[in-house]
Amino acid sequence: MLGALDTQQQITPHGRALLALPVHPRLAHMLLRARSSGLGALAAATAACLDERDILHGAGRMAPADLRLRVELVMGASASALGHDLHGATPDRDGVRRVRDTARELAKRADVPWREDRENIDSVGELIALAFPDRISLVRPGQSSRFLLRNGAGASLAPGDALEGATMLAIAELDGAPPEYRIARAAPIDAATVRAQFMADMREERIVEWDDSLARVRARTLVQLGALVLEEVPLREVSADEISALLLGLVRKRGLSMLSWTHGAERLRERLAFMHVYDDAWPDVSDAALVQSLDAWLAPALHGVRRFDALGDDALQEALLSLLPWSQRALFQRLAPTHLEVPSGSRIAVDYTDPQAPVLAVKLQEVFGWTDTPALLDGRVPLTLHLLSPAQRPVQVTRDLAGFWRDGYFAVRKELRGRYPRHPWPDDPLTAPATRRAKPRV
Repeated sequence: MLGALDTQQQITPHGRALLALPVHPRLAHMLLRARSSGLGALAAATAACLDERDILHGAGRMAPADLRLRVELVMGASASALGHDLHGATPDRDGVRRVRDTARELAKRADVPWREDRENIDSVGELIALAFPDRISLVRPGQSSRFLLRNGAGASLAPGDALEGATMLAIAELDGAPPEYRIARAAPIDAATVRAQFMADMREERIVEWDDSLARVRARTLVQLGALVLEEVPLREVSADEISALLLGLVRKRGLSMLSWTHGAERLRERLAFMHVYDDAWPDVSDAALVQSLDAWLAPALHGVRRFDALGDDALQEALLSLLPWSQRALFQRLAPTHLEVPSGSRIAVDYTDPQAPVLAVKLQEVFGWTDTPALLDGRVPLTLHLLSPAQRPVQVTRDLAGFWRDGYFAVRKELRGRYPRHPWPDDPLTAPATRRAKPRV
């Protein structure tokens, strides 16, 4: 990363130049790079601060992490001038002199003029990044003191440190151990500087993925430096085929519950399941079968949508019906109707929840005159009748309506006519007019 070795792990001319300076190669790299940008003296002071013992001592706590404070002291600032910025820490005067002497010597060895220049103090972060490019860090979302490093490690500031709230830090020294180091010395750096210095190391990643929090497909381009995401740009040029393939893959992985099953689509699927139970020439709509045939029935419906709830009731029903050839569609409504008309004239929904035993729940008074149990599939499958009281509670469950009129009706009539006197309870339910209404109050 410092350019000291080539791709064959052989030393480069820049690497040989680093060997000529009496500091760690990281710091030598910073000195040589800073020389061409006019920051040579500042780099010498920064390198000296990092090469020697810390010149700040905390007052019963960890000294402030901001390396700029140390560099300013080396560059001639007084402790009183820095004042509150030191947060109670005290400088080691002998240490400041020693580090200043080291800085002057490093400037001489790097062939840069020494001058006490504090005007560019905010460039310390940029210099640290040159020496420690793997430790450029970005604050974690929703945090103020916890950071993610370019190399993927985590690090945090001591509670109350003045660098809390910085968006990016260049970190020179870490204490502790993974999973989260403690930041001992660092300085702020801005994203524009990082881009300018490390453009060659950045990569763009195109991401099209499902976002659970938004419940939709999210497409974006990420500008990344190692583990850091420096920029996120919405991606609008995504083909409908790519999005459809992603959604289909998600359904294959997580199951049909990803779809927004409407009441109408659920009822349609139950009717199709009923048909398959009694005739396997009709499509299998079990979870396993539908997942296996997603490309046939769901893929066309997903074309052009980015979220499952964009499939309205009509679209999902039409997707299921696409499993039927036209010849079966024409038969479907007749063989497995959604509603049946009862003698009272009401159209009552057929419940196909149990595909082996569809149910018609209807008030008893509405089926007077019905002599035989109604049936589906052209009379082959009798309905299970839930005959209801005026209060909509089942009083009889039967598949033999004629037997009920003969053997069960009079017991029900005896029990309920006193409780519901406004409703008809005729002696002969086979000839009495069916009704959905009660007698008017007198």
